[in-house]
Amino acid sequence: MNSTAGPALVDALTADVDRLRAAEPEVRRDLPDSVHKMRVATRRLRSLLRSYRGAFTRKSGSELSTELRWLAGLLGVARDAEVRGERFAALLGENGGLFDETVEDSPKPKPGRGKKAVPDEKPASSEKSTPRVDFGAQLVAEERARYAAAHAEAVAAFDTPRYHTLLDSLAAMLTDPPLRSAKADAPAPEVFTEVLRHDFRDLRRLVRTEPEGSEADRIERLHDIRKAAKRLRYSAEAATAVLGDPATQLGRRAKQLQTVLGDHRDAIEALETLHAHSAAADEPGYQRMCDAEEAAAAKALEDYPAAIEFLRHHAL
Repeated sequence: MNSTAGPALVDALTADVDRLRAAEPEVRRDLPDSVHKMRVATRRLRSLLRSYRGAFTRKSGSELSTELRWLAGLLGVARDAEVRGERFAALLGENGGLFDETVEDSPKPKPGRGKKAVPDEKPASSEKSTPRVDFGAQLVAEERARYAAAHAEAVAAFDTPRYHTLLDSLAAMLTDPPLRSAKADAPAPEVFTEVLRHDFRDLRRLVRTEPEGSEADRIERLHDIRKAAKRLRYSAEAATAVLGDPATQLGRRAKQLQTVLGDHRDAIEALETLHAHSAAADEPGYQRMCDAEEAAAAKALEDYPAAIEFLRHHAL
């Protein structure tokens, strides 16, 4: 363990730069979870630059943060579409015949696997007698198409001067870190503890001032709490080599809160995507998909009170 803050912080940043660079060829090959891994590495770097900004010269930290946000944004479009596509596909599978019913009042029994359906004596119009699978299939296809387009855009960005300049800047940050001497030369436990206390208090303040207003206001506040929990998690994980078990435990609890609110956010964003297709409200299954996502959002929040309990008792 480095005894001064500068080298200790560079060690933490090096791990995330390595993760980012290792993920790039995997993203190019479109390997499973590769976009997610690279996006997380990018976000971790940006979060550490924010949490530990007092240790860096202002200009250098700001420029790097801007470029990391650009990269995270490209990867985020792809990742969000990937999550929605997987979510909708899983929802259709989990609900079996979610779209396998007609719009008639009394749907007829479906044939078993491998059996042929017996046609009606007087077939109704195709609109009424044909199972309406278009809506669910269209949702999944749209998200997969968004993912493919966003993935292609991200890969193309890897070959641009802007991306290579970002990589060069990250390498320079590690070999010749733009640190403020007052912080860089200070004892590492002192500096890292100060940062964790700051991020912890920011998170606790957001939780304590949760709005009592509209549901939309509460959803946005929960989103802010999730981002603050993620920031605390990353700063705590970066401090583990310096502070040991207290930082490990704090990072673990912040991650738990982030996960709870991440599940909630995924359901909310899926619901918003469904509402954007409100013209299809008469499609079989539309309302049930909406109901399923509303239930998923509510289910996630059942774990919220337990997930924030550490904010009352934890002390560094």
